[in-house]
Amino acid sequence: MQAAIEQLRGRVAGTGYIADQALLTSLWLMHELNRPLLLEGDAGVGKTEVGKTLAEVFDRALIRLQCYEGLDVNTAVYEWNYQRQLLAIRRQEILHEDRLSEKDLFSDDYLLKRPLLQSISSAQSCVLLIDEIDRADEEFEAYLLEVLSDFQISIPELGTIRASSIPLVILTSNATRELSDALRRRCLYHYIDYPDYDKELRIVLARVPNIGNRLASQIVNFVQNLREQDLRKLPGVAETLDWASALLQLEMKTLGDNPDAVVATLGCLLKTREDQDALPPELVQRLVAKAS
Repeated sequence: MQAAIEQLRGRVAGTGYIADQALLTSLWLMHELNRPLLLEGDAGVGKTEVGKTLAEVFDRALIRLQCYEGLDVNTAVYEWNYQRQLLAIRRQEILHEDRLSEKDLFSDDYLLKRPLLQSISSAQSCVLLIDEIDRADEEFEAYLLEVLSDFQISIPELGTIRASSIPLVILTSNATRELSDALRRRCLYHYIDYPDYDKELRIVLARVPNIGNRLASQIVNFVQNLREQDLRKLPGVAETLDWASALLQLEMKTLGDNPDAVVATLGCLLKTREDQDALPPELVQRLVAKAS
């Protein structure tokens, strides 16, 4: 087992994603047990990136379902191509062909497969990323249980469609609402927290080519200290990488090179007016000095 996890670590690191031992173990177990993995944590800590990384590591297609309030079966699972059905009926009437039966009209030829149905209909196993499941309502979450339990989908006109292959399933949640016990029981679970200094530094060095060690270290120090402030939305790893890329574009070698540029680029880190107002220039300079 340990040798397999270490091998997985190398393959994951090869994609530029830095994963700790607990996450690697969860990914290995998910793969070996064919169980969905629920990743929970604040926005921006790298949950969605795990799904993308997994698809690259195992060389599988990535099918992503972005959840939102009001998400329904037509968007997530399937719908009928009513326009094509009407055209078929019209063609039959014009050409005086045999009348199309209900079975003809409600067949695979007129079925539009959405992410959930696509994932279990794929000839080759894929990675199914169900992103921000906490944004969907409880009714959709309940519908999802059949897919996660038996990897099958019931369509009234066609019957039960069982999986051609079992996808690797990643669910992410920002914990904006409590998920049901039934959903949690069907999944393995891992919580992704904000990274510590050493891990975040490795992420920046891996994901932002050509950035110097000194600037990368100061950026990570600054962001780590920034997360200790009373902010509405703490910057995640994605924001750290955006800021590092922006400062690199400005050809900065250290944060002290251009204090005005540090202030001007804080929009990479702070995404609300309240948070920007909470960080006046003098406080920014103190954080720069502390990071240096």
